[in-house]
Amino acid sequence: MKTSILLADDHQIIRDGLRSLLEASGDCEVVGEATDGRTAVKLVKKLQPELVIMDIGMPDLNGVEATLQIRREHPSTRVIALSMHSDASYVGRMLKAGASAYLLKESAFEELAVAITEVRNNRVFLGRGITGVLVDDYVRKLNSETDQGKASLLTPKEREVLQLIAEGYSTKEIAARLFVSVKTIETHRQNIMKRLEIHSIAQLTKFAIREGLTSLDP
Repeated sequence: MKTSILLADDHQIIRDGLRSLLEASGDCEVVGEATDGRTAVKLVKKLQPELVIMDIGMPDLNGVEATLQIRREHPSTRVIALSMHSDASYVGRMLKAGASAYLLKESAFEELAVAITEVRNNRVFLGRGITGVLVDDYVRKLNSETDQGKASLLTPKEREVLQLIAEGYSTKEIAARLFVSVKTIETHRQNIMKRLEIHSIAQLTKFAIREGLTSLDP
């Protein structure tokens, strides 16, 4: 039986390439595509894929927060992170969010195929490009509360709101996207600024980029 897969990446050329390679393998079926994390969460609910191949730096809702929601709401769906980022901080956040594998986009397709097999067998897979010292650094950070960063002070919903603020959405637009009132978003923004001791949108944006909540890539 073929493995059902959802592709989540904001670059169409990446999705097209992955779809071609996965379907040519004969073992996988791409059942859907998402250009941002929020759409990925919705499609997982609708399509119930076995696996999601997830980019990290996506607009609207990044891959880390999307993975967190998917694993919480649909624990039978596994996530494979496929990213250009090899920093231990990205690896750590993605694995803590519930991803079962982490590979770099520069990896050969054969490595992704191995990752799919390992994840289907309930094992964690780390690509060759992020093992060694990065894994050691990840374990060290998990065991040190002081290394978790100020982003850990925020709730998942606050991190979600912060990403949207950093990406330039207005309070009204954020409220509409999250299906809440404008007053609720204003409250979230005030709480975020208070927790982080940040007092301007520009500083919030810089913080969000530094913490990997958004990359603001074109």
